[in-house]
Amino acid sequence: MVASTVTFGSQSSLREANRGRILEVIRKFGAITQVELADATGLSPGTISVIVKELHEAGVITTKPTSRNGRRAVLVTLSRRLGLVAGVVIGRRDMRVGLASPAGEILAEQHLPLGNQHRGDTGLDRVALFVTDMVERIGANREELLGVGCGIAAPIDRATGMICSPGLMRGWDDIPIGQSLQSRMGVPVVVDNSANLGCLAESRLGAGQGASPVAYLSVGHGIGLGLSVDNQIFHGFSGTAGEIGHMCVDENGPICYCGNRGCLEAIAGSTAMLESLRLTHGNLSLADLIRQTQDGDIACRRVIDDATRYIAIALGAVCNLLDPQRVVVGGPLVDVGQPFLDPLTAYTARFTLPGARPTIEILPGRLGERCELLGAIAYALDTVHLPGDLEGVTLHALS
Repeated sequence: MVASTVTFGSQSSLREANRGRILEVIRKFGAITQVELADATGLSPGTISVIVKELHEAGVITTKPTSRNGRRAVLVTLSRRLGLVAGVVIGRRDMRVGLASPAGEILAEQHLPLGNQHRGDTGLDRVALFVTDMVERIGANREELLGVGCGIAAPIDRATGMICSPGLMRGWDDIPIGQSLQSRMGVPVVVDNSANLGCLAESRLGAGQGASPVAYLSVGHGIGLGLSVDNQIFHGFSGTAGEIGHMCVDENGPICYCGNRGCLEAIAGSTAMLESLRLTHGNLSLADLIRQTQDGDIACRRVIDDATRYIAIALGAVCNLLDPQRVVVGGPLVDVGQPFLDPLTAYTARFTLPGARPTIEILPGRLGERCELLGAIAYALDTVHLPGDLEGVTLHALS
């Protein structure tokens, strides 16, 4: 008989590696069944069962019964005792802040409108105040907060943490956003374009699951686009990849607030759409436009259709250049439904390379108005070090 060459040390190392793989998958998906864990990690169901039991006894994960496809299953999530993360999304007209467990479950949330051209220093003060209040509201301690993911409706320079181009978020220019918020919160902060974070969320949890590359188009007060490859954000060299809102679609078009002429946002953004209806409909909000379009108002439908055609010109260029497997559309304009999505699909097909494939797969997002917030939380979880994470306290608790 040939003696085994596997030592106790190598078995121990293999077990630690398997724990790490399991925890990494749980962190990525937030909540997952043991059967799905086996598929995602390639480990046997028996190995999954043993390690899940050990992690549960150590307080690193929690388990609860559930059902999938009519069959009983065990749902596995990270334990809240590992800490908390916050997600923040700051747009041109509103702010959304959420507090989440390591499983990505939102425990508290705040959504509020913002004034036109709101200031960065005031906005960051409010973020710090809201997060602190949420931590207290759920009965946690400030020390449990491990990090913050922050989304801004503008491209972020990855080297400086500031908005790349002046004027895109007036009142936020020259502010090192991550550094400034970190000094207020006392925990690590990561910052990215909110469209990138929406793409991250839809790629991992929503309509983009199982596809790569994924393009996420956000259409509301502004027009943004995020790109992901293998569930990771593609930033480009400086962080401006996917900045579709400032793609020129009409060189003779109106001047954009970025300083260029004929940008997509200047022609098809909410400000342009609402201004075109001012003489006939008065001062509408974006919500008014969406509601009246749903009710069949002919002028509102025409304005949406005209904007959609310009959006499709830019989206077609993106598809020709990057060939995404799937395009996911989010933002308030998705609420219009088929009067927006059907023309978007048809127009985009006209502006993409014929014959490459029958049609571009364009789907509405699944995560709704929380999409970018969930992306900010996922981004924070990707970068913070959870106590008891893959190698630290977890292994001590299991020893």
